[in-house]
Amino acid sequence: MALCGIGLSPRVENAEVYLSGNLSTRLIRCSPMRFIGKPSNLNRRQCWGVRCSSARKAVSSMESEENAGTALLDSVEEELEHVTRFKISNFKILDCVSVGLGGRADEVIFEAIVKDTNSPLNNTRVVLRRLTSAQAQRRGKRAIEVLKKLVRRKLMYHSYSMQVHGYISSPTSSGRVSFTLVHGYHGSFSLRHWLQQSDWLPTLEATLALDEECVRRVGDDTVGGPAVSRQLRLFRILMRDLLIGVNYLHSHGLAHTELRLENVHISPVDRHVKVGILGNAADFYENGLNSSTLDNNLDRRQMMIAFDMRCVGFMMAKMVLRELMDPFIFTKFKSFLTKGNDPSCLREFLLQFLSRNSPSGNSGLQILDRNWGAGWNLLSLLLATKPSKRVSCLDALRHPFLCGPRWRVVPSMDIIRWGLGSTAVRITEEYIYGQPQRSRLAHFIELMEMLNPNSKPKNWLELLPGKWRLLYCTGRHIGLTFRQPNARVLIGDVRLAVSRASKLNTNLSFTSEIGFKIMIGKDWPHDKTGICGKLEANSLFRLTAGRRLYLKEEKTTGKFTMGPSNIQGSLARKLSGRKWRKAIPFKEFPSSLPVAKLASGDIEVTMNLGEPLNQNIDTAKNAVQEIRTQLPPEMFDLSKLVCGTYVDSRLLVLRGVNGSALLFTRSCDDESNGLV
Repeated sequence: MALCGIGLSPRVENAEVYLSGNLSTRLIRCSPMRFIGKPSNLNRRQCWGVRCSSARKAVSSMESEENAGTALLDSVEEELEHVTRFKISNFKILDCVSVGLGGRADEVIFEAIVKDTNSPLNNTRVVLRRLTSAQAQRRGKRAIEVLKKLVRRKLMYHSYSMQVHGYISSPTSSGRVSFTLVHGYHGSFSLRHWLQQSDWLPTLEATLALDEECVRRVGDDTVGGPAVSRQLRLFRILMRDLLIGVNYLHSHGLAHTELRLENVHISPVDRHVKVGILGNAADFYENGLNSSTLDNNLDRRQMMIAFDMRCVGFMMAKMVLRELMDPFIFTKFKSFLTKGNDPSCLREFLLQFLSRNSPSGNSGLQILDRNWGAGWNLLSLLLATKPSKRVSCLDALRHPFLCGPRWRVVPSMDIIRWGLGSTAVRITEEYIYGQPQRSRLAHFIELMEMLNPNSKPKNWLELLPGKWRLLYCTGRHIGLTFRQPNARVLIGDVRLAVSRASKLNTNLSFTSEIGFKIMIGKDWPHDKTGICGKLEANSLFRLTAGRRLYLKEEKTTGKFTMGPSNIQGSLARKLSGRKWRKAIPFKEFPSSLPVAKLASGDIEVTMNLGEPLNQNIDTAKNAVQEIRTQLPPEMFDLSKLVCGTYVDSRLLVLRGVNGSALLFTRSCDDESNGLV
C-alpha cells in the first residue's frame, strides 16, 4: 500500500507529515515500524516528520481545530454507537505486519495487542487498519454498519466472518477525523499465500487439524492417502466453508462483491474460512420491499448473487488448478469466458496450459476429472455465461463434487449426462482401443443418445453451429503400425466446422478440416517431423426432424458396424438393472428415438501441401488415399452423415449411413490446429 504523505509515528492517529514554509520548526523522529505495500518516494528517505507552526498562531488554530474535531467526532460516534470505540492507548503496537494482511493504497496496516484489563479482548492480537482516504473510511464504516445485520446470528458471524471489534477515531491537526478499524487477527496468511507455499498441503492439514471427526463434515471417513485424495479432501473442506460463509451473507440480504483468495483467511483457532472485511458489501434491496420496486430488487438480488458465485468459481479454479496462479494464464482464462465461450468447454481449453511434466500427472486435472468429471461440472455452473444459470450456494453444497463418499447424493439428470460424456472423453484420451474400451464407449454413446435433452430441430440449430473436434468413431480403426502405405501420413486434429448462413431457413454449412503431416524417410516411427498439409471438405446440409429406428437383431445383421451384434441386447440388459432404472426414463429398450435428420448437397474437397510436395501429383494422390484409409469415411465424404443423435454445449454425436457413431467435443477458437 502506498504511504504517500504519511509519516511513521508510534501513535497511529498522528501518522501524518506536516509541511510548511515557516522557519520555526521542530523535528519529530518516528520509531522503527515495518509496513507492507508499495512505498512511495517519501518512504525511501529517512523517516522524519516535520511539524511547522508559529507560537502565536498555535493557540488560535488549536481552538478552532478542537471545535471542528469535536463536531466530527460526535457525528462519528452517533453513527457507530453499536460498536466499541477504542483509544490508541489501549493497544501495544507491534513492530511488524504479516504479509497476508496486505491492504489497499489508502490503508495502513498495524498489528497490535489489546492492553486493557477492562476489555474482554485483553491480551488478544488484533489488526488496526488505518483508513486514510474518504473512500477508505466509507468502507470501514460500511463494515461496521453491516455488523448490525450479521450479529443476530452470532455463532455464524464468529465462524465465517472476520470479526470487527470496533474503531479508533480522533481529530487531526488538518481538521479531519482519523479513522482506524479494529478487526480480528486470523493468522498471518491469506488463502492465496497459503496455496503459494511449497509445503502448503501438510501445513494446511496441520492448521486445520484434519482428523476423522473433521473430515466427516465433508462426508469422508479417511485421512491421509495419496496426494490427490488429500488435496481433494482439503478443497472440499475449504469450498464448503467458503460457500457456507457466502450463503450466510446472502441469507441476510448482502452480497460480498470482493471475494478473492487475497481477502479470505483461515483461522487456526476455530478452523473456519473467514470471508474478509465486508467494507464493500452491498444490499440486495436498496429501497425496501415495496411493490413498485419489487421486480427491480429481485433482478438486483439475482445479479449480485450471480456475481458472488462467479467470484467463488474463480477462487475454486485457482485453488484446484495451480497454473491459474500465473497472471498470464489467468488472463487467458478470463478472456475465454469474456468472449462468451461456454464454461462447459473449459477442460478442452485448459488442456493446452496444464503441465503434465509430473510423473503422476497434473493433480488439479485428476481432481476435477474424478467422479465422472463432477469438478468440471461444478466449475461450469459457477462460471455460467448467463447469470440466471449460475448455481446458488445451497445447490453447490449439494453438488457431488463437494460431497464425500459417505454421503449418498442422488444425481440429477444433468449430472448423469455430464458423467456419461466425461467418462467417454476420458476413455478416448487413453488411446487404447481394445475390445473392452470399444464396447464401453459404444454403451456410453447409446446412453447419451437416449438422454439427449435437445432433440428438437430448433435446439440443434442453436447448439450445432461452432467448431467441433473429432474424438472417436465406433467404426473401424486403421493406423500405420502393421501396414506399408505409399505415404506415411500422421493425422492431426480433425475438426468439423458448422455455420448457419441464415436464420430464415434450416440450412447449415459443414466443413471438415483435417490437419496432417507427411513423414519422409525410413525413421518415421521415431522421427515424426514432416511436411504439413491440410484437407478440407465442404457441403451444405438441410436439417429436419426425424427418428432413428431400432430394428430387431435378426434384421440388423450387417447393418451396423459399430460393435458386436448383441450390443443393443446387452445395453437393454444394463438399462433393466437397478443402477440405471431410476436414471433412464424408459422401462424397456425403445423402438425409436427422435433425431435431427441431415440431408446433404454437393461436396467440394480441397487440399493444401507444403513445399516441395505441392508440386508432386502422385504424392498428393497417395496422401489423399492414406487419409481416407485412416479417417472415418464420414469425415471425407460428408454426404454419409445422415443424422445427429446427441448435442449439448459440450459434446456432439453424429451417425453415419452405416450406423457408426462419431463423437465430437466443442473446440475452442484459441486453439491451434496442432498434431496429436
